[in-house]
Formats: sequence, structure tokens, C-alpha cells
Amino acid sequence: MFRSRNPLGRQVVVITGASSGIGLATARMAAERGAKVVLAARSGDALARIESEIEAAGGQAIHVVADVGDRADVDAIAEAAIARFGRIDTWVNDAGLSIFGKLEEVVEADNKRLFATNFWGVVNGSLAAVPHLKRTGGVLINLGSVASDVAFPLQGMYCASKHAIKGFTDALRIELEEEGAGVAVTLIKPAAIDTPFPQNAKNYADRAVKLPPPVYRTEEVANAIVHAAVHPQRDIYIGGGGRLMSAAQRLAPRAFDRIGRTMIAQQLRDEPARGRAGALHQAGGASREAGSTGRTSGDHPGYVMRRSFYTRSTLHPLASSIVAVGAVLAATSVLAGNRRR
Repeated sequence: MFRSRNPLGRQVVVITGASSGIGLATARMAAERGAKVVLAARSGDALARIESEIEAAGGQAIHVVADVGDRADVDAIAEAAIARFGRIDTWVNDAGLSIFGKLEEVVEADNKRLFATNFWGVVNGSLAAVPHLKRTGGVLINLGSVASDVAFPLQGMYCASKHAIKGFTDALRIELEEEGAGVAVTLIKPAAIDTPFPQNAKNYADRAVKLPPPVYRTEEVANAIVHAAVHPQRDIYIGGGGRLMSAAQRLAPRAFDRIGRTMIAQQLRDEPARGRAGALHQAGGASREAGSTGRTSGDHPGYVMRRSFYTRSTLHPLASSIVAVGAVLAATSVLAGNRRR
């Protein structure tokens, strides 16, 4: 178990992928709680608007236009954070994209671009951040996925990148612990989250795409990230549904493979595809027409769960235990009263 860090209101937090979705929700939540935030993404216009929004609300923020697949760009993020705020306490590697399409259909250039952002973006961010985090005893937070443990058809290369992120993050954690570096490393594993993720993905299918259920609100991930910045944990799953999938895959992999085949239909909408290029190669890309930059939520057509009791219980195990015991005692009291009557 890692020790607690400085309160969020005394931290400088760097967030990549901050122009939409989880990154944007995290930036807003961290700023609301007093953190100084450094926003990074490829969408300069969106970042400038978000920076102004945070400062208008009384927060402190700067933005850096960067492609996380380029190590020089990522080093520039760290340099800007130090130049403005003097230190880095928490670094969040959130930038990521996907491709919807069968592995045999996806061209090599698209696969390489995805890995440059998803995997090398995490590697570049982690290696740029660690020297600064060693000085502050800070926290490195990498965004993996339930896809770090299981595989989904139609998003094979995305799953491969998330498996790679898990391997890299776990190895880096061990090396830092052996060194006694004092840096906490947390891997966040969200299930499906209602962000502009499907619109930003490149789509090879002839139908519009969506995420398979269960789907959770973006703010549930942001809440876990800002919690980990102060109370870091090794792994945090977002959503009990995702945790169950990981457990099922580990216990009965062949059975889970058969279940996985049903996810093909669960990822396709009953409407034609639009904006297939997504934001894979260009910031905003076709998704700019849908207005996904600057938005935390997507347009998931099904039910979106507001919160995950499972995740909240892992973040606050003692409080959850007290609530559970209280519920049991209350139920016992009611039953006893009914018997007396």
C-alpha cells in the first residue's frame, strides 16, 4: 500500500489527453479541488478554451500542444510545467485512441499510429515524468483499461496496446520500488466509459460504432484518478462489470472467448457509419464535426451507469465496510421489529 501524498490543493497535476473525455473531466475536477493543472493534447484551440474556463472559475492552468507519440513534445510538457509551477506532483497519462475493424482489414499505418499514441504516449510520458516525480515523491497514473486483461473483437490493436501498457507499467513500478524512488505508480482500468471515444476512433465498419455494456459516466474515472493522486493504489478498476470480465477471462478463458464473440454485435449501431477517419491521424479529425473536443460525455445510445459501488468501495474500503455493516444492522432491526409486531 502506498503512503498518502499531498492534498490535491497543493499539487501540480499534468494531464495528457486533456481536450475531451476522461482527461478533460479529470482536469476540471482537479482544478475545482485546488490543483494547478497542466493540460496537454493535440487540439490547441480546445485546450486554450479549457484553460480559460478553469481560470475564470478561479483555478490555475496552462496548456501545451503536444503529440504524446513524440518524445520531444512530451519533454516540452514537463518543461512547461516546471517553468510555470516549479514542480510536478502527479502525472496522468490519459491520451488514447482506438480503431474499430477486424485485424486483417486494418492497414499498418493506422496500427502504428495507434501504438504511437496509446503505448508510446504512456512510455514517453512516464519516462519524462519520473525524474520530476522522484524529487517530489509524486504519483504516476497510467490509463490502461479492462482491455489490459481481456480482448474485444473489432478493437484488437487497441486491446494489444492496453496489454502493453499494463506490462510496461508493472515493470516500471517494480524497478522504482527496488530503487526506493518513492514514486507511486497506479494503473487505472476503466470498463466502457461514455466519452467521445467511439467518434474519435477510426472506423472500418459500415455501421456506426458504440461501446459494449456496461457503460459508466466519465466522472467516475476522473474521481478515481484524483483520488489516486492523493491516495495511490496499485490498480483501480472502474466498474464492477469490468472487474467481473477480468476475473471470468482468467478463470475460464475459453468460455470467455465464446462470450466475446457476442461483443461484435454489441459494438455496432443500427445506423450507417459517419466520420470514419476519427481523430487517429489528425487532432479532432472528422470528430470535430461532431463537436467531441471540449466534451466529457459521448452519445452512448443505451443506459449509462452514474456510479460504480464496486469502484467506490475499493477507493474507500473502510467507509464502505461501515456502510455495509450499517445496512446489515438496519435490516436486522427492521426484521426484528416485524417479528415483534
